Order: sequence, then structure tokens, then C-alpha cells
Amino acid sequence: MRKRSTLTSLALVTALALVLAACGGDTGGTTTTSGDTVTTSGDTSTTAGGDTTTTAATGEPIKIGMLTDLSVTFTPWGVQVQDGMALAAEEINAAGGVNGRMIEIVIQDSENDADVGVTGFERLVEEGVVAVGGIISSTVGAAVSPVAEELQTPTFLVKSGTEAALTADSRYVFRTCLPAAPMVAAPILQYAEEQGITNVGVIVADYAWGQAVKASVENTFEGSTVDYGEIQVAPVPPDTDFTPFVRAIADAGAEMVIATGHPPGNSAIVSLSADLVGDVPVTGAWTPPALVVGGLADLAIGRYSDFSCADYFSDSYQALAARYLAFSDNELMSDDAVAGFGIVTMVADAVANVGDDPAAISEYLHGQSYELEGYAHTMSWTEWGELAAAQPILTLINEGPAPEGLNEAGDWWFELLSQSEPLEPFQP
Repeated sequence: MRKRSTLTSLALVTALALVLAACGGDTGGTTTTSGDTVTTSGDTSTTAGGDTTTTAATGEPIKIGMLTDLSVTFTPWGVQVQDGMALAAEEINAAGGVNGRMIEIVIQDSENDADVGVTGFERLVEEGVVAVGGIISSTVGAAVSPVAEELQTPTFLVKSGTEAALTADSRYVFRTCLPAAPMVAAPILQYAEEQGITNVGVIVADYAWGQAVKASVENTFEGSTVDYGEIQVAPVPPDTDFTPFVRAIADAGAEMVIATGHPPGNSAIVSLSADLVGDVPVTGAWTPPALVVGGLADLAIGRYSDFSCADYFSDSYQALAARYLAFSDNELMSDDAVAGFGIVTMVADAVANVGDDPAAISEYLHGQSYELEGYAHTMSWTEWGELAAAQPILTLINEGPAPEGLNEAGDWWFELLSQSEPLEPFQP
């Protein structure tokens, strides 16, 4: 059985059903500070300033809240975030903590529900957390963000891409992986233009995320050489027959299918595209790769492409992923786990430098630029918390082989298709 750090849960029954083990470990990590840029690596743990911490823990624990989906729609994303945050806490604690204080992760299950998410967030604040990370759902992100501002608690979104999560006055909410929905079409257009693709098909879901991606495609592709034709707006499964939507795209001669705006329909769209459209890439919705390949099997090979804030090809990611797979029961380290690890790393750095006051932590983070383990780009933010230098990578699932020890879900691996130029931050 793999080792995980001890987690505190306010929703104990739900958490125990999902956390498969809870005990200590002996892995190590490194955090060093240089000017305003913090770089992480994987050898030993140090506190900010580069002084190795070896003393025993003293003082009250530093509580960091985790609010994510652990029982409903986005559970495969949430358990990745959970283990990424737990691994960072484990490694920092094994090296003596932050200025001698241990990190404790306090869990709330958001259940992909706005009201549950807000209630969970408020409970975490009452518990005394210095920050909250892990939000996946746009529904939860939009509901929790104004509460985070009101309660002045640093809050980190992982895959909550709704533009409603940030306002021009936001100061306590930070994106960490998925940029705002209006930004997501730019990497798709860049790849299409790089490949000389002139005709793409687009399918979006008939709810907020899908409509946001639809608007992003319309705004971003305007004036380009890439034609997207009529965007197909499809209902949400289980009662959806995607055949007419995919056939319309095939009849239009699409050289690429954009399914980023329809997360629930990704598997069906990929399967139908193989029969109706042919051997063209189908872009997914920032989904854990092992989840997709597990559902599609060989249909994913050479066809399913998706975006990531993690750089699966870097030495930094591969070193982190090796430690993660020795720690977690997940079979692959997704970018959600990389983001979770990074959230705890950044909060620990802030506490080491300015203490555990949430307002001081937020102000400190706004002035920092982080080179985090496993990330595809620098982590920094605009004044309102949008990613300031996002450069997601676009990968294609191929036959592999996977680097040794980095994929317990199979021997498939990633082919790099493109890395985005730095995205212009969306301004609310």
C-alpha cells in the first residue's frame, strides 16, 4: 500500500471513502528563493531563503484547505489535486516543515455544487486555514470566489475556467492551471495555423462552459485563415446522440475537431469522429489523460489531443511524477496533481516569508513569480488573479512507450503537438 500524509477532513465519511491510505512517508523536496522568483526541485526540502530545515516541528500547524470534488462529477480531477497537495505537505513536513511548523491539509468535498462549495469554504475558514486550493468546477468557482474576497482568504482555482470567477477587483482568487474560458481558443488556433489547417469543426455543450468556449472560438478565430463553420451546440449526455453533430462536421470537411467545450461528450465525440471524420485530432477538455484513455482504449491512440499546464516532457515533471506515483494510488500524475503540489509549495513559501495572515499571504503572492516543479510555464498573476504568462501545451496520445515508471495506466505516452505562446490575460 502506498503512503500518504495524514489528512484532516471536515466531511469525514466522504473523505474516508476516497482516501485509500493515510500514513507518513520519507520523501523530500526542495524550495529555494531567488529574488522574486521561487524555483522548486526534488532533492531536499528547504524553507524560503535556501536554509535547510532539519529541526523538529514547533508551534501550531499551518492549515491549508482543500476544496474540490471528491464524490460527484469531477472526482477523477479532485483525487489528483488531493494527492498533489498531500505530497507537497508530506515532503515539506519530512524536511521539518515551514519554520518548524507542520503543514496540515483540511478537506472539504465541494460535490460540484455551488451551495455545498460555499458552505465547505466557510467551514474551512472557520477551521483556521491560511488558504484554500483545489477548485475544479466552474459552478463552485463562481460561487466561492466572491466569498473568498469577502473573507479575504487566498483561494486557488485549478480547472474552474469560468470568467465569472474573477472580477476587476479580485485580489484573493488565483488561477493556477486552466486559464479563463475566453483564453482557451488561442492555443487551438495557434496549432491549427502551425499545421496549415484551414477548416475545423466545433462541438460545445449547451451550458455555461460550452457557451463560453463557443464565444472564445468566435472571438479568437475572427480574421484568421481557419474556418470553423457552424458551431454545433449539443445537449449534455446521457440522452444525447452526437451522431448528427459529428456528421455535420464531417460533411463540412473538418481537418480537426474541437471538443474542448463539451467535456461530458468527449468520449462519444472521439469515437464518432474516428468513423465519420477520419484520422484527425480531437481536442479534449483539460481532462486527466488516464481517465480518457481508460474509456477510449485504442481509439485514443493517435487521435485524442488535450491541453495541460504540466510539461510531461520535462525533467522537472518526470522527477516529480516518479515521487508522486510512489506516494499515490493514481496511475499517472495529471496536471491537476501538479497544480495541487504547486499550490501547497507556494503557500508554504508565502508563510515562510510573511507569516500566516491570509491577507499578507495574498499580497505576497501577487508580487511573486514561480518556476514550479512540473509546470509548463511560469506561475505569476495579474492584479486580479488571472494567469499572467500561461503557456499550455497541446499533446496527442500515442502508443509510447512511456518513460519507465511514469505511467501505471499503460504503455501509451504523449506526443508534443504545440506549446502556446504566452496567452494574453483576460481582463474582466
